[in-house]
Amino acid sequence: TAFGNLMSDMWRGQFNSISPEVFQSVLEKRYPAFTSTAQQDAQEFLICVLNELHEALKNVRTQPCKKSCISNAAASRECVSATSVITQLFEGQLTHDITCLKCMTTARRPESFTVLSLPIPSRRPCSLQDCLKCFFQQDTLTCNNQVHCSWCGTKQDAAVKASITKAPQIIIFHLKRFEWQGDRRRKLSTSISYPLSGLDLSPYSSPVFCPEAQYSLCAVANHAGRVDNGHYTAFCKHSVTKNWYSFDDAMITKIRNSSVQTDRAYLLFY
Repeated sequence: TAFGNLMSDMWRGQFNSISPEVFQSVLEKRYPAFTSTAQQDAQEFLICVLNELHEALKNVRTQPCKKSCISNAAASRECVSATSVITQLFEGQLTHDITCLKCMTTARRPESFTVLSLPIPSRRPCSLQDCLKCFFQQDTLTCNNQVHCSWCGTKQDAAVKASITKAPQIIIFHLKRFEWQGDRRRKLSTSISYPLSGLDLSPYSSPVFCPEAQYSLCAVANHAGRVDNGHYTAFCKHSVTKNWYSFDDAMITKIRNSSVQTDRAYLLFY
């Protein structure tokens, strides 16, 4: 209800700016960590908002399970699926191909996502494509990370590679600017270039499911400051006029397309 009121106030156009204080205070009751005076992470806040909206708006359905998602012993069970406007807009699916390096048998494990957290591969300026290549590169699981191979019957070294098998309408990228170095946390201020349009995800998609997956940028959440304190701003593209605007608390400014690219980008919405 609080979110609905916030959307209504925003689109009614009666005020130059809208403060989401009521919505924030309602969410704070569910998640006490997000107090109005505490420094918190925008990505964690976003995930909580999406989860709460999904729970409030979901439509639960019971249906027979497909053979691909169940074992033979559970062939007669039913799957319970919950859909909402949140899953329709933001939910995608990764599939992990896990190949046993002894018998070369491959198993496929699907995983739903709403936000993809991308590593930053370099301290030098790089691109969003570099981050995506790093995220989707093949990894080898050994030692304590071995996986149980159903064919061999024992734990074995394995190669793991992920691909997008369901592309969401809106895909959110979280740039992992905060990392642990020993017992201290630090911020990566690497400049990352990202396209405003024509983002091609087909190299990271299964061609059977995603023959065409190109996206245009619609919003950016920026973080300025250090690890323990900072300030969030946003760039948003108007859905009708296609103009870009900067949102800095109550200050709203029309900006050029060239100004959307900054080294403060933290969340990218395509």
